[in-house]
Amino acid sequence: MHPVFLQIGNFTIAWYGVLITLGIVIGAVIGTRMARQRGLNEQLFSDLILWSVVWGVIGARLFFVATSWNLFAGKSGLPLLLDIINIRQGGISIHGGLIFGVAYLVWAARRHRINFYRYADLFVPGVCFGIIGGRIGNIMNGSDTVGRVTGWPVGFHWPAWARGFHDSMCNPATPLNLVQYCQNIGGQQVMTAPVHFTQLYGVIIGIILSVLAFVWLRSPRPGWVFWQFWLWYSILRAGWEETFRLNPLLIKSYLNEGLNAPGIGLWTETQLFSIPLILLSIYMLWRLRQQPEQVKSTAQAPL
Repeated sequence: MHPVFLQIGNFTIAWYGVLITLGIVIGAVIGTRMARQRGLNEQLFSDLILWSVVWGVIGARLFFVATSWNLFAGKSGLPLLLDIINIRQGGISIHGGLIFGVAYLVWAARRHRINFYRYADLFVPGVCFGIIGGRIGNIMNGSDTVGRVTGWPVGFHWPAWARGFHDSMCNPATPLNLVQYCQNIGGQQVMTAPVHFTQLYGVIIGIILSVLAFVWLRSPRPGWVFWQFWLWYSILRAGWEETFRLNPLLIKSYLNEGLNAPGIGLWTETQLFSIPLILLSIYMLWRLRQQPEQVKSTAQAPL
């Protein structure tokens, strides 16, 4: 567990970025092959991948900054701008990246007069592999995107050598009920209590979605893969990973964490944001089910 993949002088490349990129590349190769098999425009598909990734990164960073403004408070002018741009200062939001990436695809579909769903469906494997890579990158960062303290048998003790890079559980903003589990080791406040291994939960969610994506891709209905992904990613992320993750509760309806507690919190920002996505996905899947199945064709219907 070390965040740096490669370092040359002061220049570093993080595992997080490398693994997300690797996941996207694998998904792009698979998607391009499927685009060829389905008679879609391969060059256009490649261009869509490139620009959706660019806009996805921008959106992911903007969402993170907007939802973690406390990390940037007290700064102004050029220092603030540089911190916002520096993607290694804090992190990114997966939901923000997905929303901006999809928004670009909608715009591009209208511009090129193509069927949005026929292309968007083929993005899903790459997104799933990217989720796997990102969460493995979180593990490589050490105790990054940590879980709540728990007394359940699944509790994970971060080894001391993995805590030095991102120990977000023990800082000046640590809730008083968690301070008791922070100890000074080697001049640094670190968490020694067992916590939910939420990064691993995220990896497993990505694997589940990757397998399901290839099942969904058998459907002759354009859009079926796209909305199934949004539905199950939102359910699994909000219902499993986020429930046990140490994130602030916007609505404090339930919190139970500690050595004699399960380590559960409701409701975080991601959980609340996932509710309308789940409802919208169910509605859109219902609409698609009402439509007749389409025979596979090389024709590119307009959006």
